[in-house]
Amino acid sequence: MNQTDLKWERIRTWLLWLALPLALGILIASFVPQPVIGIIRLEDAIYSYSARDMITQINYAIDHPEIRAVVLAFDSPGGTVVDTEAVYLELARLRAKKPVVTAVNGMAASGAYYLSVNTDYIYAKPTSMVGNIGVITYLPSAPIIYEEIISTGPYKLWGSSRDSEMRVVDMIKDGFYQAVMLGRGDRIKVGPEEVLSGKIWIGSEAVRIGIADEIGTERDAFNKAAELAQVKNYKVTDLRELSGIVDPYSSYFFQMQEGVTLPYPTEPGTYMLFIPELPVKK
Repeated sequence: MNQTDLKWERIRTWLLWLALPLALGILIASFVPQPVIGIIRLEDAIYSYSARDMITQINYAIDHPEIRAVVLAFDSPGGTVVDTEAVYLELARLRAKKPVVTAVNGMAASGAYYLSVNTDYIYAKPTSMVGNIGVITYLPSAPIIYEEIISTGPYKLWGSSRDSEMRVVDMIKDGFYQAVMLGRGDRIKVGPEEVLSGKIWIGSEAVRIGIADEIGTERDAFNKAAELAQVKNYKVTDLRELSGIVDPYSSYFFQMQEGVTLPYPTEPGTYMLFIPELPVKK
């Protein structure tokens, strides 16, 4: 073998040793799943069915390591207290393991904002409706006597007195405020009176006072979630599909009248819910 052949033989050997690790790395990478940013959409009130669907998606994200972060996309007026709290608690489990970012589309009011403060970052559009922090309830009727009904206590028919119900509402309001302070206390630039005023702020104002973090879109939320999860080359997937939810939930939460959906819940109760004033009939 002459010097030229020996030289080319050395080059081929060197290229082979260089190519082998590269090929091995590509082979290994082909078996590693692409990181996923999951999205959970809520475009309804928070009640038994919608809360169940959200919790199913949250649990899927917790259990699947390829889901590296989650974006919550909201257009919701809030909902029942107990269902909102159920989702909040599951969100806390998810957030302990993976970043969660909120993207407010049309609205994140009352209970939907309660969920938003349990995420790492909140984006809103300039005119998104954000806030409405507080609680609304139906007071029970004053106790009266029915001759044909016997009960073992004066509040058996109503559950509590009006005074007790007002105290419960005040306790729930304080819990809401504590959740806001826990999630955003160092970022809010207004006092508790303003926070608990029940106001809805447009997105630009919400950002100014620290109720939200930044003006942005769902795409911005995906990028922030990826940044917090320290991943690149990610894909976005709807967790509703991945978690096997097929049938849409039944929309029975709001009252219907003459074929029109009213902004009032079908059942009396205590709610973290924005209820806009109905137009007055003339």
